[in-house]
Amino acid sequence: MAAARRINWLAISITAGVVVIVVAIAAVAVWMNRQALALAESPGAAVVNEETGAIAIGDGPNVLDEYVDFMCPFCGQYHDSFGETVSGLVEDGDVTLNIHPIAILDSRSQGTQFSTRAASAMYCVADDNPDAVYPFMDALFANQPNENTAGLDNDEIIGYAKDAGASDAVESCIEDVEYADFVAARTQEIPANPSTGNVSTPTVVLNDEYLNLTMDPEVDLLPKLK
Repeated sequence: MAAARRINWLAISITAGVVVIVVAIAAVAVWMNRQALALAESPGAAVVNEETGAIAIGDGPNVLDEYVDFMCPFCGQYHDSFGETVSGLVEDGDVTLNIHPIAILDSRSQGTQFSTRAASAMYCVADDNPDAVYPFMDALFANQPNENTAGLDNDEIIGYAKDAGASDAVESCIEDVEYADFVAARTQEIPANPSTGNVSTPTVVLNDEYLNLTMDPEVDLLPKLK
C-alpha cells in the first residue's frame, strides 16, 4: 500500500509538471504572437488606423466596417450589391466607410498568396493616394479572379492601382508586398458572428452591430442608419 501511494504521488507530480510546461509553452506562444503583431509595419497614411487596419473613407456619423478578402466570391457579390449604395452614402456625408483588407483565402490561389498581395496593395494605394482607394477596390472586384486560380499577378494589380489614380511610386510597394505582415496581423482580428461564433468574409459591421447579410442593402443597411 505504501508503495502504491508513493507511485500515485509520483504520477500526480509528473502530471502537475506537464501542466506547468504546457501553460508555459502557451504563454510563450501568446507572447511571441503579440510581439509579431507589434513588429508588423503599418502604413503611414493618415486614413489608415494602425490599431484596426481600417482604411477610412468619408466622415459620416454612421460607421460601416467592411472586412473583405479579394479572392472571396461572396465579398465580390457583396460589393456588387452594396457598392453603389455605400459609395452614395459616403458622398452624401451619411457614412464613414472603414475598409479592412484581410487575407483568409491565400490557400485558394495556387501558392501565389493573392489575398495577401491584394490586401497589401490596398494599403500601398492608401499610402500613395487615399482618393484612389475606393476606385482601386472597385477594380479589384470588377476583375476578381476565381478561387483556385493563381489570381492577378503583380503587374495587373499595379495597372489597376495606377488606373485608379495611384502614382508610379506604388509599384515597389506592391511588388514587395510591403504590408504582408500587417495584413496577417489584422486578419486575426476579424469579428466573429455573435450568433455562431464563426469568422467569415465578408464581415460587415454597422455602428458596432454585426450585419447578417441577405445581400440587399434595402433590408440589411438602409433601415439601420441613424
